Amino acid sequence: MKTEQKKLLLSIARQSVVAAIEDCEIEFPSCSDKCLLEKLGCFVTLKTAGQLRGCLGLFVSQTPLFETVINMANEAATADPRFTMNRISKDEIDDVEIEISVLSQLKPTKDPLALRVGIDGIYIRNGMQGGCFLPQVATEAGWDAQEFLSYCCSHKAGLSPDAWKDPQTQVSLFTAEVFSESDFS
Repeated sequence: MKTEQKKLLLSIARQSVVAAIEDCEIEFPSCSDKCLLEKLGCFVTLKTAGQLRGCLGLFVSQTPLFETVINMANEAATADPRFTMNRISKDEIDDVEIEISVLSQLKPTKDPLALRVGIDGIYIRNGMQGGCFLPQVATEAGWDAQEFLSYCCSHKAGLSPDAWKDPQTQVSLFTAEVFSESDFS
């Protein structure tokens, strides 16, 4: 993805966060960029002083990427269940840093330990329970592949830490193109 495209996505994500927090309507520009019209999944992560303040996304989207970014930025600011009692306030808006992760397609794997730490994200599912970690989570936490899988099972999917070894558990890998406002400041 080109620098201009990344900057545009970050700009519309910021507009969406501000509109959500200030509870106001804004008119987003139309988009004719072929890359930004692709129906790709993405996650929008919001941090203040390096601390997570919201992160939501979709693996598969039925809308163009630029619209998915708008929607996920809004959701990250207002609907992340981890922050129900502590939403981002109007006073914090200027301190929020936005990061966008544009996702590749999910690829099921028979060998979860083949994941490339810091490159591959994981989506783990067993029955109705599932959870994911973006690729950068392992690097930020200093985890190896086994820790990455175990933490995802136990902390995100609600499964036992070794559920990734169960043949009934589906582990899928994906990559992400990750960029944030700090990349351009």
